[in-house]
Amino acid sequence: MANTLLKVTDLRVSYGGIKAVKGVSLEVQEGELISLIGSNGAGKTTTMKAITGSLGIEGGNIEYMGKSIRGQGAWDLVKQGLAMVPEGRGVFTRMTITENLQMGAYTRSDKAGIAEDIERMFNIFPRLRERKDQLAGTMSGGEQQMLAMGRALMSRPKVLLLDEPSMGLSPIMVDKIFEVVRDVSSQGMTILLVEQNAQRALQIANRGYVMDSGEITMTGPGKELLVDPRVREAYLGH
Repeated sequence: MANTLLKVTDLRVSYGGIKAVKGVSLEVQEGELISLIGSNGAGKTTTMKAITGSLGIEGGNIEYMGKSIRGQGAWDLVKQGLAMVPEGRGVFTRMTITENLQMGAYTRSDKAGIAEDIERMFNIFPRLRERKDQLAGTMSGGEQQMLAMGRALMSRPKVLLLDEPSMGLSPIMVDKIFEVVRDVSSQGMTILLVEQNAQRALQIANRGYVMDSGEITMTGPGKELLVDPRVREAYLGH
């Protein structure tokens, strides 16, 4: 039986009186790639922020590795192996690529291991190697997205949370980002992916959850959701 790494039960979050997330439950097993899809404003990013401690929750519970992490801050969660790549990337624009990657390992003290992992990130993202001494703020959106993912992986997380990684990127860069997500997943990384590009997200997912107006409306294997007429009509445009 697979190990449940992340379990969200009846999660409720409100923004200024508006109920943004209304009783969401989902779980992520070790080694799974889970996609959470839904239209803009469905509550996907709010759910992610609540899981990673950057937003307070009104009700429900979040368990990580069998223990409640409700109320814990993002910093503590990274140390425990929960890393998030936020929407909008959030790279350190005035630092170089290499310095950004080093910042991703701030919870670690194994210098040799950190150096090895930087080399590994350069292998995963060859474009970062080419620009390793360049300031992150001078890179394209797609390159910054690669850097944000590399930086999160530098903490050696047990669960990687990706919030809208393809947003605002060129089609070529979208292909590259999804290729990397699939590759990282195939190496055993547990991933929760929030994504508006429902087609691409479900193609690579073991399982998917569909979110609408703050609630989970459907769940199932990614390939089944991909051909479900309701999903196709609502999110795939046919």
